[in-house]
Amino acid sequence: MKKLQILLFLLGAIVTLYSFAQDGKVNNLTMYVGTYTEGGNSKGIYTYNFNQENGTFELLNTATAANPSFVTLSPEGKRLYAVSEYNDGRQGVYSFDLSENKAQLSHPVFLSTIPKNALSQVGADPCYIVSDGKYVITANYTGGDISVFSLDAEGRLQAEVQHIAFAGRTPEHVAHIHCIIPSPDKKYILATDLGNDRVYRFRYNKKVSKKAEVLTTQQVAYKVSDGQGPRHLTFSKDGRFAYLINELGGECVVLNYRKGKLKEVQRIMADEGGGRGSADIHISPDWRFLYTSHRLKKDGIAIFAINPKNGTLTKIGYQLTGVHPRNFAITPNGKYLLVACRDNNKIQVFQRNETTGELTETSQEIEVDKPTCILFAKSN
Repeated sequence: MKKLQILLFLLGAIVTLYSFAQDGKVNNLTMYVGTYTEGGNSKGIYTYNFNQENGTFELLNTATAANPSFVTLSPEGKRLYAVSEYNDGRQGVYSFDLSENKAQLSHPVFLSTIPKNALSQVGADPCYIVSDGKYVITANYTGGDISVFSLDAEGRLQAEVQHIAFAGRTPEHVAHIHCIIPSPDKKYILATDLGNDRVYRFRYNKKVSKKAEVLTTQQVAYKVSDGQGPRHLTFSKDGRFAYLINELGGECVVLNYRKGKLKEVQRIMADEGGGRGSADIHISPDWRFLYTSHRLKKDGIAIFAINPKNGTLTKIGYQLTGVHPRNFAITPNGKYLLVACRDNNKIQVFQRNETTGELTETSQEIEVDKPTCILFAKSN
């Protein structure tokens, strides 16, 4: 009898340890943080382990890079790409190899966003980057243009294959491209022009010859009201709706999306401080709530409930944050929302109520100099 009890105890312990290991594998996320290195003490890109069950974290590694203010991963998660946000001739884009455990960033490749024989302002201040494994595309804010780079079979950066410049539509409107994002059907690339108050649409030609262009058939997909300043864009899970945050006007716009076309459904005020510094936009993993960040006055996160039938928004709250919440991210399980407070030199960790969508500040804060972008790697 005693031997049987010991055996059952050991079996129970094995099951407990196995369950803990399985939970740990899912809950321990690799998190990358992009920063500004100018005017501070940041070294570049920081890699953390973040536990999405209890909100604890651990610094794993640091990769040297210059002003890597926005980062993204390749589709299979083997490469990390980052912009180098400058406007004085140093602007460009990085690619890094990732180790098997995703903690180490190595073999950096750097390419300039300035085409050959171009002025130094061309390609200036790249501030957004996307990749589908074949190309890397950057939105260049001060340059008012887009850069397209090819990738080799290993996902490392190759030469720039296309450069698209935008003119100001009036003397008062200067092009400022702030975001590029693939459409849900992968047939188009959408680009927000904060200066011209436009959202552009390009046909995305993934399979092209060396002389053909990757992005073609430029059209205005949506005309934003003058002075609103479209910044970031995201899509609903089913791809029927796009959500746009306007930096200067502080409004969030709901757009119906179908076959490359955008049609306005709703405009709702998100900013509560009138700071003209609205920044980021994300939808919760359960697709029930939408969040936007706002800077310069009454810095915080606006919270909206999403109507699943027509995509419209209902504002349900506003959570104050640290100074200058440029970017934020939600953990895959939806439990935490992390805010990069650039001017407080910290990442705030908020717990998210999955029923109401509301946020509660926790005692956890990640100290890092001038954080500007938070990215979670996909779980294995």
